[in-house]
Amino acid sequence: MSPEMIITNLSKTYPNGVRALRDVSLSIGRGMFGLLGPNGAGKSTLMRTIATLQEADAGSITLGDIDVLTQKDAVRRILGYLPQEFGVYPKVSAEGMLHHLAILKGLTNATERKDIVEGLLQQTNLYTVRKKHLGGFSGGMKQRFGIAQALLGDPKLIVVDEPTAGLDPAERLRFHNLLSAIGENIVVILSTHIVDDVSVLCNNMAIISEGEVLLTGKRIDVVAGLQGKVWRKLIPRTDIASYRQELNVISTRLLSGQSLIHVYSDIQPDATFDAVEADLEDVYFATLEPQPTATGAGG
Repeated sequence: MSPEMIITNLSKTYPNGVRALRDVSLSIGRGMFGLLGPNGAGKSTLMRTIATLQEADAGSITLGDIDVLTQKDAVRRILGYLPQEFGVYPKVSAEGMLHHLAILKGLTNATERKDIVEGLLQQTNLYTVRKKHLGGFSGGMKQRFGIAQALLGDPKLIVVDEPTAGLDPAERLRFHNLLSAIGENIVVILSTHIVDDVSVLCNNMAIISEGEVLLTGKRIDVVAGLQGKVWRKLIPRTDIASYRQELNVISTRLLSGQSLIHVYSDIQPDATFDAVEADLEDVYFATLEPQPTATGAGG
């Protein structure tokens, strides 16, 4: 069983003055954990710090009895990492590159390495294209190869940063299925700005913005906490500003030339609003949206 990761009061400020992490504290157990937030929220800074590629200014990270910030070699021995920007050697085959990376991971026995590489290519549905140059892979195939290399060495901790950004719906589904299969018995941290990734994959999650953790808990619980507090109405697009002044409009979307607004409120704003069954997208926007002080807005 994989150990729990404990992040305590982690902070990071870059030389340009940007405070990327502000006293971040999280408990991350076995299974898939979703770190959800907009671009620039501090997710990648946190992922790089966990992956021992970046120093923190203050705070601590432990994984079982390993001090992640000081025992970097110990972390790297059990870490699988798929960064946001994942480069490949375009003229090397998937099979050849995995063998090379496996050797770097310490898999020096040729027979054992061959079995492991073939198994990972099968697991990531890349076996039939194993001889193809990585430069000819689609975005989704490259991401699946990224997971294959992250799984080398039987990691106990896997960190994936924005893995489905830019994938088409079919490749995103393939990637979701792949992550679901590997994320049961080890610690997998998924960083993303795509709500659907967390909805589909993660039982436990946190929302981060401007370097601060705004919400953390079980996905099912945070969604349940919003039930009965989300209302919708179809309005002319030109009326959005006036509704924002009076109510906590958490999201808007175009529908047949009008705007469908979702409003967060403890009570029905008026009889023209319909109740909505809240989902994680509503939780996400309600958490990120500043709470107005206007009468009738939910707190």
